Amino acid sequence: MVFSLLVTTREGLEMALIVTILLGYLRSIGQKRHFREIWLGVGTAAVLCVGIGAALEVASQEMDDRLREAFEGFTMLFAVAVLTWMLFWMKRQSAGISRDLRNRVDTALSGGSVMALTLLAFSAVGREGLETALFLFAGSTNHGSNLNFAIGGIVGFGIAGAVGVVIYYSAARLPIKQFFSISAVVLMIIAAGLLTNGLADLHEATIIPNLGVRPWDTDSFLPMTSSLGKYLHALVGYDSAPAISQIALYWTYLAIVVTAYMALPLLRGLKRSLTATVTQIIRF
Repeated sequence: MVFSLLVTTREGLEMALIVTILLGYLRSIGQKRHFREIWLGVGTAAVLCVGIGAALEVASQEMDDRLREAFEGFTMLFAVAVLTWMLFWMKRQSAGISRDLRNRVDTALSGGSVMALTLLAFSAVGREGLETALFLFAGSTNHGSNLNFAIGGIVGFGIAGAVGVVIYYSAARLPIKQFFSISAVVLMIIAAGLLTNGLADLHEATIIPNLGVRPWDTDSFLPMTSSLGKYLHALVGYDSAPAISQIALYWTYLAIVVTAYMALPLLRGLKRSLTATVTQIIRF
């Protein structure tokens, strides 16, 4: 439940912010009659993403055990790659995303094509929705109760929707930047767990023949079959007897990605400083 709650709250909030920016700008320029096109794009994107998620689930159920393990393992690795890329993309684009969306709305209205507004909402929300569907499917392979997993996802989207409503109808400034920074690190920890789980699935499918030695075994203290063990396995990739390759991959991923994510603003500032310095030298 916590896995799906965290994912849908984070990704849902990104979708809510996009929709809020679009609706808020249309309201500010007296074009509320075009809300219908925005909601059409949002609804179409939602239906598509739910369909893709359902198709992945159905496809995995139709496979034999070995093929299912391989399919789920590769899906986990792909989900981690997509999530990591999207986290960095959003961090780079967050400062100018509102301006970019407003410019695209102006372009659509000036061109007289209201369908362009639908496509704008569809593409912006659909991008986040596809990422969410992929990540939820990758995490659902290790969760316990289907009902709890679904409830967590619904509650997460509900929280994101409520935040979007508050932003739209009030002038309240919410700590969105801080939320994204903290939740990004949490998602990276979850992604690191998916990496090790994906590696284990590929081993079970005999695609990876050997994961290396297993330095410890905590099964007598916290069994994988216990409720807490299953919960931690789904959330952070807990393994009572992890292989050395899983341990190395887990901590290497976290060290590189978290460091790069935190250092990105510094690198951008350094790049701007170097560019300004080079420009001044050229002028002289």
